[in-house]
Amino acid sequence: MYNSPKDHYFGRNLDYEIAYGQKVVITPRNYEFKFTELPTQKVHYAMIGVADVAENTPLYCDAINEKGLGIAGLSFAGSGKYFPVIKDKKNIASFEFISYLLATYETVDQVKDGLANANITDVSFEKEMPTAELHWLVGDKTGKSIVVETDEKGLHIYDNPVNALTNAPLFPEQLTNLANYAAVVPGEPDNNFLPGVDLKLYSRSLGTHHLPGGMDSESRFIKVCFALNHASKGKDEVENVTNFFHILQAVEQAKGMDQVGPNSYEYTMYTSCMNLDQGILYFNCYDDSRISAVNMNKENLNSSDLFVYDLFKKQEINFIN
Repeated sequence: MYNSPKDHYFGRNLDYEIAYGQKVVITPRNYEFKFTELPTQKVHYAMIGVADVAENTPLYCDAINEKGLGIAGLSFAGSGKYFPVIKDKKNIASFEFISYLLATYETVDQVKDGLANANITDVSFEKEMPTAELHWLVGDKTGKSIVVETDEKGLHIYDNPVNALTNAPLFPEQLTNLANYAAVVPGEPDNNFLPGVDLKLYSRSLGTHHLPGGMDSESRFIKVCFALNHASKGKDEVENVTNFFHILQAVEQAKGMDQVGPNSYEYTMYTSCMNLDQGILYFNCYDDSRISAVNMNKENLNSSDLFVYDLFKKQEINFIN
């Protein structure tokens, strides 16, 4: 999350090795959500985000609703655990978690209350679509954010003081590790190592020398926390959106840098940036670095039909001679 003096922005890099045909999808207020264990919602808050649409059902990767609540699901492989349906619990399938919360709640505080007796179930959307181990970043236009994780001990909700999230390990471990980088500063460092020696600072930004640069999730978490919390605040929408994309570019993955199997590489498929105050989704993708935008308020939000737009496009180069 990136908070400017005026508006608040929510988004992510989606890094993976396989695309599932994701689209930009607006779900209007009168689209009927049929949840696995919860009551059907025929009327709810409208939302916009990136989703795979299967059987006319939006399976959101990240999205915001018209009230300024945003949620993104990130890989939690190896650390997450879902459970069978538990009687007397609010049972939410992982694939409908984003849709349910955005359909129902307006703020982070409401989400915390709404999940007080929740259980994330191991029900899959289809037999051919196994559940993905995820944890979730949730934020709103007050500037607050939380992390929702479910592991072998059950469901956990953590306040998020850094407004960022990446993959495993557990979120408290990620926060603890940040202490190892407390001395990192933008610009030139103070010479606390040898105070009586005139050290020659041979480069600008030596204060960032110990920032990690790996493609692993822990390194990316540290770097994006640094970039987010030192980023300048823009004077207008274009400057804020530009800043947001530059923050996430600090941790994007190029093809060939993160091998996950034989001839298989994880890379940044797309970057999303959503204005929580205005309901606009900005995005670009690996093969098209131009920023595109979809404004949910320009569609009929009282409709019952999904609005779907292409996400992945070909690169366009602006030749000027």
